[in-house]
Amino acid sequence: MSQIPSLYAADTAAEPAAAERRSSAFKSIFIVASGNFLEMFDFMVFGYYATYIANAFFPTGSDFASLMLTLMTFGAGFLMRPVGALVLGAYIDKHGRRRGLLLTLGLMAVGTLAIAVTPSYAHIGVAAPIIILLGRLVQGLSAGVEVGGVSVYLNEIAPPNRRGFFTSWQSASQQAAVVFAAIIGLLVSTSLDAEMMQAWGWRVPFIIGCLMVPFLFLIRSHMEETEAFLKRKARPDLREIVRTVGANWSLVTQGTFMAVMTTVFFYMITAYTPTFGNKVLALGPGESLFVTACVGITNFTLLPVMGALSDRIGRKPLLIVATLLGILLAYPSMRWLVDAPSFGRLLTVELLLAAIYATYNGAFIVYLTEVIPAHVRTVGFSLAYSVATAIFGGFTPAISTALISATGDKAIPGAWCAAAALLSLLALLIGARDAPATP
Repeated sequence: MSQIPSLYAADTAAEPAAAERRSSAFKSIFIVASGNFLEMFDFMVFGYYATYIANAFFPTGSDFASLMLTLMTFGAGFLMRPVGALVLGAYIDKHGRRRGLLLTLGLMAVGTLAIAVTPSYAHIGVAAPIIILLGRLVQGLSAGVEVGGVSVYLNEIAPPNRRGFFTSWQSASQQAAVVFAAIIGLLVSTSLDAEMMQAWGWRVPFIIGCLMVPFLFLIRSHMEETEAFLKRKARPDLREIVRTVGANWSLVTQGTFMAVMTTVFFYMITAYTPTFGNKVLALGPGESLFVTACVGITNFTLLPVMGALSDRIGRKPLLIVATLLGILLAYPSMRWLVDAPSFGRLLTVELLLAAIYATYNGAFIVYLTEVIPAHVRTVGFSLAYSVATAIFGGFTPAISTALISATGDKAIPGAWCAAAALLSLLALLIGARDAPATP
């Protein structure tokens, strides 16, 4: 009996310590994910307002041609991602996660400001689309390493048995941005008429993004360097990193093809949804933006759940199940939607695709951080993810629009998603192996 009070005292003493560790962990997640939020907010806003941006900066006399130019400009930013992955990734691997992520936030802010304040084509002519393109390229340069940098940081601060849960918050923070951007879009669209929206209303979300920058800088400046990075004595320069990545080219290539599904599905269910719902299905812009917000909420909820589940049952079971579901369900569900377009059907299909995406991404992001060698982890992860985004995911809105025009099949974006899932499944089955979690 005399031992009971001492045991109870030990338990009560341990509880505050555990609570403090949980609080510290979530604080670290919030700090590092804040800049990731800005990146995705800006990308989503560009996709949501593609029609207005097309009229403002790419007037051609053809709605299709103007929209395609805008979507290609949206995609062009992704072409800079591999460059950012290599150059900025090398900077982060050499100089630290904290310094590198502050730099990427600054670059993202510059690109956002350029898009927010550039006068239209009617005012400054061809200089307008050139500035918009340059702004997108700067954003792409930053985004090329933002996802990898945040994912690696979260992986390195996580307890070994909770890396899936911690790392999944990289993607979850992007979903918060999807929801926020959609809500802002709904408020602006319902408050202004079509003429005001075209004249200046579409700029409001970009200006809001600019106003968030000082606050996000303040938050991210409180980041602490990861212990894993500080313990490493060897910090290779760009030349050494390129040589190491070259020696592991098969691993990076495998990661690239595995990332195809997550990038294609993500931009399909977020950036392309407002354009698809409005232009293809002839639904109201408010309905499409509401669906997009629901997609973001669903993903925000499911991603940490799937990340935690991958900690329990392993990464590969979730990856295989999600890719198979994508192959089997993407086109039939899209076919069902376009046969009788409605708000309810759009919501149902988008949430189905969102659940498939969250299942895959919740396991994939942490999987990729685990198989890349630690000393080039940021570069390797960012390069694999960025190449997949540049070639496949980022151009999904443009590819989907072009495929619909070429085939006349409004459900063809579903086939594009299914093809992406098949490619990722093949990459997983041919070259994948469950790698031990690297320190």
